[in-house]
Amino acid sequence: MDVAAERIERLHELARAAAADDEHDRARYYVRLARRVAERNRLTLPREFRRFTCDRCDAYLRPGRNARVRLQDGHVVITCDCGAHTRYPYDDR
Repeated sequence: MDVAAERIERLHELARAAAADDEHDRARYYVRLARRVAERNRLTLPREFRRFTCDRCDAYLRPGRNARVRLQDGHVVITCDCGAHTRYPYDDR
Protein backbone atom coordinates (compact mmCIF):
# COMPACT_ATOMS: atom_id res chain seq x y z
CA MET A 1 0.00 0.00 0.00
CA ASP A 2 1.43 3.35 -0.93
CA VAL A 3 1.55 6.50 1.16
CA ALA A 4 -1.55 8.08 -0.38
CA ALA A 5 -3.71 5.01 0.25
CA GLU A 6 -2.51 4.85 3.85
CA ARG A 7 -3.31 8.53 4.31
CA ILE A 8 -6.82 8.05 2.89
CA GLU A 9 -7.41 5.16 5.30
CA ARG A 10 -6.18 7.26 8.24
CA LEU A 11 -8.39 10.18 7.22
CA HIS A 12 -11.34 7.79 7.06
CA GLU A 13 -10.66 6.68 10.63
CA LEU A 14 -10.35 10.30 11.76
CA ALA A 15 -13.60 11.26 10.03
CA ARG A 16 -15.41 8.35 11.69
CA ALA A 17 -14.08 9.34 15.11
CA ALA A 18 -14.94 13.01 14.61
CA ALA A 19 -18.49 12.14 13.51
CA ALA A 20 -18.89 9.90 16.57
CA ASP A 21 -17.88 12.86 18.77
CA ASP A 22 -20.44 15.12 17.00
CA GLU A 23 -17.69 17.24 15.43
CA HIS A 24 -19.36 17.36 12.02
CA ASP A 25 -17.28 20.20 10.59
CA ARG A 26 -14.04 18.39 11.44
CA ALA A 27 -15.38 15.14 9.93
CA ARG A 28 -16.37 17.04 6.76
CA TYR A 29 -12.86 18.50 6.58
CA TYR A 30 -11.31 15.01 6.78
CA VAL A 31 -13.64 13.71 4.06
CA ARG A 32 -12.76 16.59 1.74
CA LEU A 33 -9.06 16.11 2.40
CA ALA A 34 -9.27 12.36 1.66
CA ARG A 35 -11.13 13.05 -1.60
CA ARG A 36 -8.47 15.55 -2.62
CA VAL A 37 -5.64 13.11 -1.83
CA ALA A 38 -7.34 10.41 -3.90
CA GLU A 39 -7.95 12.80 -6.78
CA ARG A 40 -4.37 14.01 -6.93
CA ASN A 41 -2.97 10.49 -6.79
CA ARG A 42 -5.53 8.99 -9.17
CA LEU A 43 -6.81 6.49 -6.61
CA THR A 44 -10.32 5.25 -6.06
CA LEU A 45 -11.70 5.69 -2.58
CA PRO A 46 -12.35 2.48 -0.62
CA ARG A 47 -15.91 1.14 -0.83
CA GLU A 48 -16.61 1.70 2.88
CA PHE A 49 -15.48 5.32 2.58
CA ARG A 50 -17.73 5.93 -0.44
CA ARG A 51 -20.72 4.32 1.24
CA PHE A 52 -20.45 6.40 4.40
CA THR A 53 -19.87 9.84 2.88
CA CYS A 54 -22.26 12.20 1.13
CA ASP A 55 -21.18 13.20 -2.36
CA ARG A 56 -23.07 16.49 -2.19
CA CYS A 57 -22.10 17.95 1.20
CA ASP A 58 -19.09 15.74 2.15
CA ALA A 59 -20.65 14.77 5.50
CA TYR A 60 -19.63 11.52 7.14
CA LEU A 61 -22.90 9.61 7.31
CA ARG A 62 -24.09 7.96 10.51
CA PRO A 63 -27.36 6.08 10.10
CA GLY A 64 -29.96 7.37 12.52
CA ARG A 65 -27.98 10.54 13.23
CA ASN A 66 -27.58 12.41 9.95
CA ALA A 67 -28.65 9.75 7.45
CA ARG A 68 -31.77 7.71 6.81
CA VAL A 69 -31.37 4.17 5.49
CA ARG A 70 -34.21 2.37 3.70
CA LEU A 71 -34.48 -0.84 1.70
CA GLN A 72 -36.41 -0.64 -1.58
CA ASP A 73 -36.68 -3.26 -4.33
CA GLY A 74 -33.21 -4.75 -3.98
CA HIS A 75 -31.51 -1.43 -3.21
CA VAL A 76 -30.28 0.30 -0.09
CA VAL A 77 -31.32 3.96 -0.27
CA ILE A 78 -29.34 6.33 1.95
CA THR A 79 -30.66 9.86 2.35
CA CYS A 80 -28.40 12.51 3.86
CA ASP A 81 -29.76 15.43 5.90
CA CYS A 82 -28.88 17.70 2.97
CA GLY A 83 -31.41 15.77 0.84
CA ALA A 84 -28.98 13.83 -1.36
CA HIS A 85 -29.93 10.21 -2.14
CA THR A 86 -27.51 7.35 -2.79
CA ARG A 87 -28.55 3.88 -3.90
CA TYR A 88 -26.61 0.64 -3.62
CA PRO A 89 -27.80 -2.78 -4.79
CA TYR A 90 -27.99 -5.72 -2.43
CA ASP A 91 -28.80 -9.37 -2.87
CA ASP A 92 -31.76 -10.49 -0.73
CA ARG A 93 -31.50 -14.25 -1.23
